Amino acid sequence: MAESVYKAFRLAGFLGALCAGSATATEVTFTAPHSPEGFTDRLRGASLTATSVGQDGTTAQDLLAAAQADYGRLIGVLYAEGFYGGVIRIQVDGKEAASIPPLRAPDRIERIDITVERRAPFVFATARVAPLPPGTDLPRDFAPGKRAKGTLVGEATRSGIAAWRASGHAKALVADQMIVADHARQTLDADIRLAPGPRLRFGALLIDADGQPSQVRPDRIRAIAGLPTGKTFSPDDLDDAANRLRRTGAFRSVVMTEAETPNPDGTLDITTRVSDAKRRRVGAGLELESAEGLTFSAFWLHRNLFGGAERLRIDLLAGGIGGDSGGEDFRLGLRFDRPATFTPDTGLFLLARIEDNDEPDSRERKIDLGGGLSHIFSDDLTGEAGITYRFSDIDDDLGARKLKHLLFPLHAIWDRRDDPLDAHKGFYADLSLIPFLGLDQGDGSGMRLYSDLRGYHGLGAENRFVLAGRAQFGSIAGAAIDEIPANMLFYSGGAGTVRGQSFESLGVDLAPGVTVGGRSFMGFSGELRAGITDKIQGVGFVDTGFVGEDALGSGSGDWHSGIGLGARYFTPVGPIRVDIATPLGSNAGSDVEFYIGIGQAF
Repeated sequence: MAESVYKAFRLAGFLGALCAGSATATEVTFTAPHSPEGFTDRLRGASLTATSVGQDGTTAQDLLAAAQADYGRLIGVLYAEGFYGGVIRIQVDGKEAASIPPLRAPDRIERIDITVERRAPFVFATARVAPLPPGTDLPRDFAPGKRAKGTLVGEATRSGIAAWRASGHAKALVADQMIVADHARQTLDADIRLAPGPRLRFGALLIDADGQPSQVRPDRIRAIAGLPTGKTFSPDDLDDAANRLRRTGAFRSVVMTEAETPNPDGTLDITTRVSDAKRRRVGAGLELESAEGLTFSAFWLHRNLFGGAERLRIDLLAGGIGGDSGGEDFRLGLRFDRPATFTPDTGLFLLARIEDNDEPDSRERKIDLGGGLSHIFSDDLTGEAGITYRFSDIDDDLGARKLKHLLFPLHAIWDRRDDPLDAHKGFYADLSLIPFLGLDQGDGSGMRLYSDLRGYHGLGAENRFVLAGRAQFGSIAGAAIDEIPANMLFYSGGAGTVRGQSFESLGVDLAPGVTVGGRSFMGFSGELRAGITDKIQGVGFVDTGFVGEDALGSGSGDWHSGIGLGARYFTPVGPIRVDIATPLGSNAGSDVEFYIGIGQAF
């Protein structure tokens, strides 16, 4: 009988919708007496009636249904802020919307008046979530005498369950709840009882075989995930396992699901369902600098070379095209990465690079062959250590020479930016230390240190203004200038150091007509980025750089600076950057350099 009544009701509503007239002329008023503007806006935003009335094709039947649904939606907003005695009136052409039967919906609605009286807020008389593991922190305002916001009840309950799960009780849940509003006293009693369940350990990692099977082998999926089978259950460890799979780039999506029922031995199996990403990817980029010319870069990437989520990336770069600050540069590089080597967070990499760099004061052809290990310490901190053989064929103002070195690079990146392509807050630190050993007589041995530090601070509503700063430091100790590969020496000038100065225009003048890179470097940059529209940002900046002949902290050197303005146009792939700069200082000329690229300058 009940099913027949429901079907008849649904049919009547459908026929009423067909016969109902247009609601485009309906007037909707919304008032919330004695409520601040922000709260009124929240109520209005929750109202289906207020959002539906202006839509094309909305009928009177649609508006009546929206008005009747608004009681629950508006009550939810009131309860969320602790107003349990509020009164909601929704008048449809003078009649209360709740009293209009669906089968008697009007053909036309002239006016809908919504009035919400929130009245006095309630406070907690009882605010309890129990039992809780030691050290659990509940919301500070979830306490007797505080405003009884409904959101606090939910937040406190979730905090309690999360604390039990973090202690290994994966199946913690709400066992009972008593929530009573006393309208005479304007208080709320909220008493939530939790059932922690048994403390569990991680069981097996199962791989969902439904749908399209992954091209990554199951044994490699388990090795990469690194689920700590036998260890006490932890939501953080579960998230880490999923993130390791995502970081490989081999999967378009990764979902981890806990088994509904623990095993008799106290373990809990986890099922992962992965969806493969496209195995191959290509990309390309262009940058233009007035002095250096056009730089073209491209890459080809294979995400799953041997079925174990191994990555092979080939990079190609051609730079200095059409420039007047040197010749053309060519680079071809290959890098192979195998995740989960030795530990789930440790990867193996192999690399090979060939470069021909024709710079203003030198030309260097070099070959690198090497490999090493990478490690992910946390979501923010990564590092690498390796060994590389380098052969350099150099022709500069010091003459022609060939150098052979073994490099032992150590590299770490600490990235706490909110957005790597357009940071508004946070910081970034890139640190590298490269001890190097000369293999032949005249091939110097020593150590190269370089750091790139960046910080960001947003100002104004929605971080409309951003202060961005950058500091670079470099130093080479132990080897003479002519014993060091040319591209390990330091220059200043150009888009990556001092805008407004020509590319690598500042080096070390050893004698008239003899200019080489220095063994020390400092660079500082500051930007003020100002949002003009949602898509356009204006930028003012100043850069300065120093290059010295000796290691940092000893000897002397020269400085130069630049100042300029820029604009950013935001696209789905990142901001398009245009900068115009000129030299700054007593010896500055009138030259103007311009730069075009993708992404912020730093």
